[in-house]
Amino acid sequence: MRLLLLTDRAQLRLGRGLERTLLECLDAGATHVVLRELDLPDTRRAALARSLTDAGATVIAARRPLAGAAGLHLPTGPCNTLFGALDGRRVDVLPTWTACYMRGRSCHSRAEVEAAAADGCDYATLGPFAATASKPGYGPPLPPQEYADLPLPTYALGGIDPGNAAAALAAGADGIAVMGAVMRAASPASVVRDLLAVLG
Repeated sequence: MRLLLLTDRAQLRLGRGLERTLLECLDAGATHVVLRELDLPDTRRAALARSLTDAGATVIAARRPLAGAAGLHLPTGPCNTLFGALDGRRVDVLPTWTACYMRGRSCHSRAEVEAAAADGCDYATLGPFAATASKPGYGPPLPPQEYADLPLPTYALGGIDPGNAAAALAAGADGIAVMGAVMRAASPASVVRDLLAVLG
């Protein structure tokens, strides 16, 4: 995966639905979706995950396990305990999961990425890469050298758009993670296509 798409329906333009938007993004070539929407009941999130999976997406649940998801993405912190509890066991809320699910973590420094690797994560997001409209005033952006020679696949996150995605790759990121530039767009699918063109 080179592009990781994070959801936030609160940023969608008026009249746009999240499911329709994500299906359009999948048609445009997106393959991996981190499903956030944590204010929704898990039954609704699971139904959305099933719809996206049926459309060919790899769905990664944010913060808490979700039936039908192929992975779990957690914030920086002591997620080792949760990952350890899930390893190699069937879990009631995840009846189809095995030990082969994807494990991701949000990181904000090289040291946090190194800790994620030591904890057995499969990938990390690292940011903010640039100033981000999704979190005004958040930062400052990380220096480019933070993205070089990291110990696991790492995706630049925060302020990523088609205009700076190439710079993230040049800095050493394995790919990009994007939320606001797609969610706020008049044509989210067009932004996905533009990002994928940069990724090659």
